[in-house]
Amino acid sequence: MENVLVGLLIPFLGTTFGSAMVFLMKDKINPKVQKLLLGFASGVMIAASIWSLITPSIEMAEEQGKISWIPASIGFLLGITFLLVLDSLIPHLHLNSKKPEGIKAKLKNTTMMILAVTLHNIPEGMAVGVVFSGVLAQNTTITLAGAFALSIGIAIQNFPEGAIISMPLKNEGISKPKAFLYGTLSGVVEPIGAIITILLTSIVTPILPYLLSFAAGAMIYVVVEELIPESQAGEHSNIGTIGVAIGFVIMMILDVALG
Repeated sequence: MENVLVGLLIPFLGTTFGSAMVFLMKDKINPKVQKLLLGFASGVMIAASIWSLITPSIEMAEEQGKISWIPASIGFLLGITFLLVLDSLIPHLHLNSKKPEGIKAKLKNTTMMILAVTLHNIPEGMAVGVVFSGVLAQNTTITLAGAFALSIGIAIQNFPEGAIISMPLKNEGISKPKAFLYGTLSGVVEPIGAIITILLTSIVTPILPYLLSFAAGAMIYVVVEELIPESQAGEHSNIGTIGVAIGFVIMMILDVALG
């Protein structure tokens, strides 16, 4: 159980350390570096969705005697739909955007920026929670090492995300300590989401294949809706593409080597 708790907290630590960069960096993040980091995060999430979530979902469904692609397909589409609904309801503001999305609300830009990051941290928390659920259920398709591989991968991509949210908050006039605090708090939803997912799975173990692909669908939604468009906007879009490739390969190696 201690290993599970550590695994759930690792991604949150990635966000915290990334947010702490606000104390070390004087100016805003270089646009080229930001594109690289956004692309990197996209690559990690795509690879994690395939190797850590969809593949185990298919293998688990086969073990349960189900048609393997049905839980993976249904869960994936439900995950996309879930994030689509949240994206439509929660007021938020993406980086480098002046037009808020979601339900109209009289909120500060800084608040909506934090909500945007918090929104896409939800599927990451679910992803970590669902793989550790598989470990607790002693499912043979998910190993403790594989679960930690996903947790470490999410933490690696959370590090630049933490910096990407705390630096713009500072540039909006917020003090460095508050920017760090808000950046860190945006990641709190990950361990909370992970714990809720574990509790849900412990009640109904047969839905684990659906939850795995659900988390994958939610992560892919974030990648396609937010991360990739932001990494490709304006000049030097090829830098974002390089970031995707690097992130994808690193997460693939982590999952295959440790899983």
